[in-house]
Amino acid sequence: MTKQLLPDNAVLIPIDMQQAFDVAPWPPRWNDTVDENGRALLAAWRGARRPIIHVRHDSVAPGSTLARGAAGNAPRPGFAPVGDEPLVSKSVNAAFIGTDLDLRLRRLGADTVVLFGISTDMCVSTSVRVGANLGYRVILVEDACDCFDQPDGAGGTIPARDIHRAHVATLRAEFAEVTTTAELVSALRLASAA
Repeated sequence: MTKQLLPDNAVLIPIDMQQAFDVAPWPPRWNDTVDENGRALLAAWRGARRPIIHVRHDSVAPGSTLARGAAGNAPRPGFAPVGDEPLVSKSVNAAFIGTDLDLRLRRLGADTVVLFGISTDMCVSTSVRVGANLGYRVILVEDACDCFDQPDGAGGTIPARDIHRAHVATLRAEFAEVTTTAELVSALRLASAA
């Protein structure tokens, strides 16, 4: 999975695991196991007593289902922070822009971040790219991400699964190591046993 075992200070960052994405106006998604895989990552990370920083999108767009106070802004079941796990609020695609995420990571001494969430091609991809540009070793958990069908601008629709595959491929090419939930949980166990 990864070039080396996970360092003790690797931080898990769930991105925008929010309820709005299950209802209109959001188009269909493809990954039926995104919640199951994301919850497995959280459970493994908590079991290993490793740091987690949650990221939530607080939209400033009028009428957004992700606006602070809207029902859709709430975390998906099983994705609320537990105990003193911090929550970073963002209003743009990149979790590092306009937030204190980079500062929090540097205070933890983290050089590795593990990202997953919704959506692969928007907030996850942008956060991966910015994180890599800031010098972090970025690991993307591809089967704990999801995205939406998108119009192609010519009257057709690009299926969400194809959008996901293309974005994961470009992120793998330059910005991140790509893994699966099972591979990462296994690597976490190995690192904890070392």
